[in-house]
This record gives sequence, C-alpha cells and structure tokens, in this order.
Amino acid sequence: MNKKEIIAKIEKEAKKFFEGASGCHDWTHVERVKNLAIHIGKKEKADLFVLEAAALLHDIGRKEEMKCEGKFCHAEKGAEMAKNILEKYKIEKKQVENIIHCIEVHRWRKNKKPETLEARIIFDADKLDSIGAIGIARDFLFAGHSGSNCLYTGNEKKLAKEEKNYSYGKEDSALLEYEIKLKYIYKKIMTKSGKEVARERQKYMDEFFKRFEKEIKGVM
Repeated sequence: MNKKEIIAKIEKEAKKFFEGASGCHDWTHVERVKNLAIHIGKKEKADLFVLEAAALLHDIGRKEEMKCEGKFCHAEKGAEMAKNILEKYKIEKKQVENIIHCIEVHRWRKNKKPETLEARIIFDADKLDSIGAIGIARDFLFAGHSGSNCLYTGNEKKLAKEEKNYSYGKEDSALLEYEIKLKYIYKKIMTKSGKEVARERQKYMDEFFKRFEKEIKGVM
C-alpha cells in the first residue's frame, strides 16, 4: 500500500468521528486545516505525508470533548485514538511518532510545545482557521453550541480581565471569545509562512469586531 492509499484509508476512518459534529469543529474544519498545512508545508519544506495524516486526525477527539463540555483534552485523547489507527498501516516509526506528536501538541496545553517542523505547521494551520472570516463564523457557531444565546452581554471587556474560564457557559459569547483568545492568536503563530497568512486574517477579524462593537452601541 503506497502513501496515497494509506492517506485515503486514514481519511475514511477519521471521517467517522465527525458524524453529527458541531459546525465549528466539523469535517470542513479538518479539510481547511489540511489545506492550510499543506500550503505552509510546501513553503517550509516539511514532510507532507506527516502533515496530511496529522491534519486528518488532529480533531478526532473533539466531538467527545464538546459533548462532555471540556472535561478532557481532545488533543491528548485524539493522540491515543490516532495511535490505534496508525498502527494498522506500514508507516515509518519516526513518521508515526511525529504524527502523534503533531496531534498531541496542536492545542499547546500543559506545557507540551510543538517540537518538530510538522507539529509547528499543524499548530499554525489549526490556529489560522480560528481567525479571519472563517474564524468569525466559527466563533459565533461555537458560542451558540456552548449555550450562549446572546450576541453579546455587554460585560466582555470586564470578564476578559478576570482570567477565568467561561467556556461552555452562558457568558461565553462570540465577543468574549474574541476578547480572551482570538485577538491574540496571531502572536502564537510559529512559522514564517503561517505568519504571512495570519497577518491579513487577523487584520480582517480585528476590523470586524471593532465595527461590531460600534454597531452594538448604535454608532453606525
């Protein structure tokens, strides 16, 4: 079985974990991350097989994490699940280890940082899909899924300073997600090619939320 055939098999298996998934983390997100990763990977001269496999598998634990409202880390769980999938195929040990590492650290939690070029690219691709026009759309989808049934509360700037976790709560509006997390995403991008994409996307999103706040106040 060649690498193209292995990728096709991995994709087929990965898709099963996204049946009935929330629109903010559905299969279209995976496809965008994969396309971004390959785009960046070609420029950075990375292992494209590792990138494609890791991108396809990076969020297979996400649906369950959202179902239990964040009680476990989907990146860590996804890495375990991916290992079971990958061991079915004849893939070089180093590549398997790299794919698992990419999945485990794409969220950058618990001081687990991307150590390989491919892990940095998957990290960047995942974060880039959180900003720009698509990032705005996903932000509002996530807020609705989390139980926030309002466009804004009016307390976003105050809540953002409190440094608490409002995920999956009624206060977790799209505007709060921007104030706490999304407005700082561009600072985390690690690769040169990723930063080029981030610059334009971040600018677009910042301008949108500036206008959004003005319209909230009835200024425009």
